Amino acid sequence: MAKQGQSTDSGLERLTSAATQAANSAPDSSGRGLPPVHLWNPPFCGDLDMRIAGDGSWYYLGTPIGRPALVRLFSTILKREGDRYFLVTPVEKVGIRVDDAPFMAVEMRKDSDAHGTRLHFRTNVDDWIVCDAEHRLRFERGEGGGLTPYLHVRADLWAKVTRALYYELVDMGEERMIDGDVMFGVESDGAFFPMANAEEVRAAL
Repeated sequence: MAKQGQSTDSGLERLTSAATQAANSAPDSSGRGLPPVHLWNPPFCGDLDMRIAGDGSWYYLGTPIGRPALVRLFSTILKREGDRYFLVTPVEKVGIRVDDAPFMAVEMRKDSDAHGTRLHFRTNVDDWIVCDAEHRLRFERGEGGGLTPYLHVRADLWAKVTRALYYELVDMGEERMIDGDVMFGVESDGAFFPMANAEEVRAAL
């Protein structure tokens, strides 16, 4: 809900304007514009009827936000606190709903050099993330027993990896001994990310 006494549309317009100013005043080194939301602690102004669906699509008032540039803009001021997500500017903070992860990893590239293999992931808002010890992969087991991979993007924000990319990760997987157990997983930039016990993986194939 928007604050009492203001229309939801005007609240969205104000948020868009504030987000644009923040992105323009504090771009990151790539020029993509990632404001320092971790430094801001504005007053909470209520919940906005905005939702990020399980496939990474953004909705406002139940309608998909069809402008990729606007989705990208809002993604730069996204912040997680505990189990809740907020859009934050220097002057206000509004709550939004996130069904699963706020981002989707939709493309993967692999390169190799003398130091080993490095995996690059593109998110649905066109950020490229190098998978490494800081931006790690984790694998969550679902109710049906299958695994869903997630990639750390920044702060406490994650991207769910698409099913197609998950199968690519399985194809490039290898077995390694981890703490006395043989684990199946993938390596990127010198870090190894275990998916599951190797015997379980063999049994599932």
